[in-house]
Amino acid sequence: MTTLRGDGTPHPLDISLGRNIRLRRKSLGMSQSALGEAVGLTFQQVQKYERGLNRVSASKLYDIARTLRASIPYFFEGLASPETINRSDVFEPDSAEFLYDLVMTPEGLELAALFPRIERRHRRLVLEMARVLAGESPIEANVD
Repeated sequence: MTTLRGDGTPHPLDISLGRNIRLRRKSLGMSQSALGEAVGLTFQQVQKYERGLNRVSASKLYDIARTLRASIPYFFEGLASPETINRSDVFEPDSAEFLYDLVMTPEGLELAALFPRIERRHRRLVLEMARVLAGESPIEANVD
């Protein structure tokens, strides 16, 4: 089922759900074909789910969650609570969109996997190097 709205764009909730499916799949090193095969879909259908172009049914989300070894709520992380949602602001300000951008690159995914294994005293050095490479001075950076 297509999720395109009247203006031809996918619904933001479907985009977020698809983004989290892709994030989890990539973090496990699984291809779209492998996920599709495991849940009875073509890789093209997985692509459409991940882009938010097609809505994921509850039963298919259950199959995907089981295959990706994730809880159902995982796929809705970063969304505003339905009780407090403002129609114009679907995402919470501190959503995990930056994390998605990081792990969508091979280098970012590898960095995210390696970072926890770096000794704590060296993590600050890696962070400072990243700030310098990004053109951000230590003064501008958030210091905990």
